[in-house]
Amino acid sequence: MCIYVIAAALLACVLPPSYGNPPTTMAQNKVLVSSKDFPESGLKVLQDNNFTVVQTQFLNFGEEGKTKNNEELLKLIPGSSALIWVSNLPLSTELLDKAGPQLKIVATASAGYNHCNVNELKSRGIKLSNTPNVLSPAVAEIAVSLVLAAARRFTENLDQVRRGEWEIGFDKVLGQDVRGSTFGIVGLGGIGQAVVRRLAGFEVGRFLYTGHREKPEGKELKAEFVALDELLAQSDFVVLAVPLTEETRHMINSTTLGKMKKNAILVNVGRGDLVDQDALYDALKNKQIYAAGLDVTTPEPLPKDHKLLSLSNLFVLPHVGSATVRTRSDMAVLAANNVVKVLNGEKLLTPVLD
Repeated sequence: MCIYVIAAALLACVLPPSYGNPPTTMAQNKVLVSSKDFPESGLKVLQDNNFTVVQTQFLNFGEEGKTKNNEELLKLIPGSSALIWVSNLPLSTELLDKAGPQLKIVATASAGYNHCNVNELKSRGIKLSNTPNVLSPAVAEIAVSLVLAAARRFTENLDQVRRGEWEIGFDKVLGQDVRGSTFGIVGLGGIGQAVVRRLAGFEVGRFLYTGHREKPEGKELKAEFVALDELLAQSDFVVLAVPLTEETRHMINSTTLGKMKKNAILVNVGRGDLVDQDALYDALKNKQIYAAGLDVTTPEPLPKDHKLLSLSNLFVLPHVGSATVRTRSDMAVLAANNVVKVLNGEKLLTPVLD
């Protein structure tokens, strides 16, 4: 009997406590990063937590994302516990099927998540996180830039410079004032609030906002909560800063455009499908509203011969709202930390589905 006790004691010293039923360790967790341009700061978070990090060698954007990268992701994803989705392309059911049942989380490196197949993730019990708030300052800066570009007719003025034919005169290419104007913010979330803070220094006359409910931040920012129709009717500038949902899809259409002032300027930093672009084209062409500034369109990229680009009262940027070194790094770190939380059995930092 003593021999067996001694042998058992020796085994206990030599073998780890989990002998016979090894637990899942962080080193066994495979994390797939879906694009080759994911910042090093985010990769370091994953590597520092001893995850097995697999990263595609292709971009997950444009044609490369749809073809070469999609093929590679289908090969790489089996056995993954987490997927960091770096793309504006839709997350396919085929990719989720290839992943296997051990996939616990999709962390999208974006504030919006309409491209993440939310219903499918929910039905499979897969968690979903996004990266809100960290990009609010950068997107708000772009919103203000679009306000100024549309109000001061940058499209026409830049065209003059390129042609070398300047319209000289006291009443030539006159724009709209921000000073004393009424701003309507559709969606007073992190981005909407950041827009108001930045515009406050421009001597804006009044801020209005709309959404599902009145927010305490509205009072702090001296913004008045109103219905959408009232906001459209009273605002000189309308800034769209809401996510794309079935409720918000084409919220700006021929009907809502018809409720806006003739001098109104529309700015969209949300998603392209918030706006019915055919209706917007007609409203701008017929001078139903004054101008528009877009950082988001449908599709992206907008074809160079798209009819919207023929308009002189439209200023378009190629979806660069969060495109700063610091912001993209912060987004990567947040996405990676959401993965860390889930694979450690903890709650998400920024949950969409938890």
